[in-house]
Amino acid sequence: MNIGRILLSKKSVSGHNSSNISKKKKKKKKMESEKRKSSRENMVQKLYDTCKQIFANGKAGYVPPPHDIQRLTSLLDSLEPKDFKFTAPSLEFSSTNPPGTVEAPLVTYIKIHECNKFSIGIFCLPPSGVIPLHNHPGMTVLSKLLSGTMHATSYDWVHNHDHQANHYRGQQESRMRLAKVYVDADFTAPCKSSVLFPESGGNMHCFKALTPCILLDVLGPPYSEPEGRHCTYYQHYSYDHISFSDGNKEMKMKEDETRSYAWLEERKDEQFVVLGGTYDGPTIKL
Repeated sequence: MNIGRILLSKKSVSGHNSSNISKKKKKKKKMESEKRKSSRENMVQKLYDTCKQIFANGKAGYVPPPHDIQRLTSLLDSLEPKDFKFTAPSLEFSSTNPPGTVEAPLVTYIKIHECNKFSIGIFCLPPSGVIPLHNHPGMTVLSKLLSGTMHATSYDWVHNHDHQANHYRGQQESRMRLAKVYVDADFTAPCKSSVLFPESGGNMHCFKALTPCILLDVLGPPYSEPEGRHCTYYQHYSYDHISFSDGNKEMKMKEDETRSYAWLEERKDEQFVVLGGTYDGPTIKL
């Protein structure tokens, strides 16, 4: 059995002819249909060209100006599974995970393009598939849910609390850092794209598929260990996981406020294994 295999089926859609429609109208309708089809054939090329322009001078920590971010998010918002030759209604995933196992099914990653300036790829998640909590050092990242429903959670570091928190925590929790929740919600396609920045916008995020999902991922610049952009994974704990003594009242929060914060601990042994998928969509001219 192929793990994470994407099963695609193409369904032909034929128009309904009506005897009261003239040949001229039918011809016009056909031309309009072909024009619409042609206008979407190069959407992946348009995405590549736009990323190439926006991230042309991008290095670690570079944040494109607002008008470029708006231009790219608008483009992502217009994308659909069919632009990548995915047929969403017939999309299925399979997994070789034995029945009764607790491990999340494997996720498939399809690389569309990658260079030292940016990368474009697609994650295909089966139901209950998980992309674990991880960071994006010095990166601007855009995500677009093309199909399905998933739960997304993201965080940003609370820098001004680091020293104070470390002072009051025990040795066992010394590697934990305080983070503020940026997003904690379900998303269903079609929905708006999201964007995160090196220091804001939910730089650390995780996803869990509630149904089969297709997630488009744009990184600028991509991960690079030689350049110090290493992907770090985290385990999250609720804010009240660590208790503070009565003498440390300044660290206490109201109960409703604690839901907006969490402790994150780096996971040294975390390995996120994905299956490599084959890109069969429209060809990109570099």
